[in-house]
Amino acid sequence: MDHPRSFLRGWLASGLAALAVALASGSAQAAEPLKIGFSMALSGGLAGAGKAALIAMEIWKDDVNAKGGLLGRPVQFVYYDDATDPSKVPGIYTKLLDVDKVDLVVSSYGTNEISPAMPIVMRKKLVFPSLFGLAVNDQFNYDRYFQIMPAGPQPKLDWSKGFFELAKAQNPKPKTVAIVAADSDFALAAAAGARENAKKDGFNVVYDKTYPPSTTDFTPIVRAIQAEKPDLVYVASYPPDSVGMVKAAREVGLKAKMFGGGMVGLQFAGIQTNLGPMLDNIVNYTFWVPAPTLKFPGIDEFLKKYEAAAKGKGVDPLGQYLPPYAYAYMQVLGDSIEATKGLDQAKLAAYMHGHTFDTVVGKVKFGKNGEWAQSRVLMVQFRNVKPKDLDQFRDPGTQVVLYPPQWKSGKMVYPFNE
Repeated sequence: MDHPRSFLRGWLASGLAALAVALASGSAQAAEPLKIGFSMALSGGLAGAGKAALIAMEIWKDDVNAKGGLLGRPVQFVYYDDATDPSKVPGIYTKLLDVDKVDLVVSSYGTNEISPAMPIVMRKKLVFPSLFGLAVNDQFNYDRYFQIMPAGPQPKLDWSKGFFELAKAQNPKPKTVAIVAADSDFALAAAAGARENAKKDGFNVVYDKTYPPSTTDFTPIVRAIQAEKPDLVYVASYPPDSVGMVKAAREVGLKAKMFGGGMVGLQFAGIQTNLGPMLDNIVNYTFWVPAPTLKFPGIDEFLKKYEAAAKGKGVDPLGQYLPPYAYAYMQVLGDSIEATKGLDQAKLAAYMHGHTFDTVVGKVKFGKNGEWAQSRVLMVQFRNVKPKDLDQFRDPGTQVVLYPPQWKSGKMVYPFNE
């Protein structure tokens, strides 16, 4: 008599178990990670910057996942160290796409590491948010490339435009310029733009040379520049070179009226603290400083998170230069995914071209070539820098924004050696 009831109980139990398995399977499938792949300079010459960028990207990932991820899926990073070696980049992106099967890719940090990835990304027709590459797309003309660095629609020219605009506004106007650059992709592009701007603005180039990336003694270079007595000295260099060039300029007693321009590294808190008063009156590019004109929504909150995450990791402790943009280029990608409700690369590219993004570095609008539609390369001047004092760089005044006019926070001290 109890057999039918027992059978019914067993049938219901089996059915519920099967339903639970199906629901669990569906839930697991829905929660499959959305994988974003990239290479990053975690060793070699750009390791300090690469590690700082990765910290910022991880903050973005944690922020997004705390809100439920993207498309209902948790975001997962798949990345490999490119060791600041461009020759390793193609193999990394091939592995990411063919073996790891990532859903999306973004770039490593820096011009030299972005360019080698372009052919692989282009063959797959992927959107490619990129982190601080100067004029990379000039040679590829790829319509799915998007650069977070605010170099502007003509990156080679826009990079140094502010330096020369400031120079020609002085009275009397300086007449001569020396251009010196590392023999590497970024520096050569910056020097090419400086050369064009100098010609356009009527400056006579009296020194124009490159040096090998392996150079460690910059005193002979500065002495050779000094011998030409230029009014302006425009330097395009990477961090170790920038430190060497500043120290050599002070040792030689460089008499130029403006000095700086395109020196990477002078934006990093560790280098700033190390050089201290040697930085005074240098005019150099950067992208964000704690000036009252640059208080974008979310930037202070991000920098607090970054400082906490960066402690003890041997990276820039303040993170004012690269990290906000590393966070922002992930913001652009994430916002585009949510807006288009998918991973269709054509739709993502169309959305990125057609919209203005609110990010921790302010509003971002891309032009046709994937560069910023309007340049925001800042020219700042170091003022009254104290020795061995990190905290001074958290406050306004040590780095005065001179250009562009709409972001200006003070006037230039001229000449440099005054």
